[in-house]
Amino acid sequence: MRLPLPQFAAQNRPPNHIAEVIETATTEFLAQCLEPENLSFPVMPPFGSWVKSVDEESGNQIYAVVYHATTSPIDSVHRARALGLSLQDLREQQPQIFAMLKTEFRAAIVGYCPPLSMGNARSTENATVYQHLPPRPPQIHQAVYVCEVAEILHFSETLDFLRTLLQMPGAPVDALAAATIREIYQLRQADRAWLVQAGRSLSLLLKDDYDRLRMILSQIHL
Repeated sequence: MRLPLPQFAAQNRPPNHIAEVIETATTEFLAQCLEPENLSFPVMPPFGSWVKSVDEESGNQIYAVVYHATTSPIDSVHRARALGLSLQDLREQQPQIFAMLKTEFRAAIVGYCPPLSMGNARSTENATVYQHLPPRPPQIHQAVYVCEVAEILHFSETLDFLRTLLQMPGAPVDALAAATIREIYQLRQADRAWLVQAGRSLSLLLKDDYDRLRMILSQIHL
């Protein structure tokens, strides 16, 4: 039997509202994806994609990068088993399957935007962003949103967040840095000058570890 998260009706949610914080820490948070309106699995955010939430006490908007995602049974005792059915077959023959699974993801916090700089309209062009850990992470049960393209472009004008990513404990940080750079480069419509800047930032951060730098750069295949 499904134990749903407290959430707004699907038709009242903004399209980029995808999840809710269910575990929080100084450097990261764990979020559970909200249920889709139709018989389908929740959309799993891609590795290296950008999400945001809010620390309501301070009003800070917290930016994070997805580094791990899972789909598993809500019942922790019984594991899912192979059924040999297509997704359409599942909808027709085993619709209860969709009520028995949950999708969760972990996101590494890379910076924040204070409320005074966001303004009433939360303008992204003039907002002040800080590329270090915020005083507090988002609280539990806070909404998690997919970042807008303009927010990602503004945040990535500087690249100090790469140091935070490379120091993230328990994450595949080299692959994560490469995936993040790939996504931003695509959003910037193949801005070679920005890509060169990112490569130089990585070389400074990893100047004593050439092999690691080489492996990261080899994953930025565009």
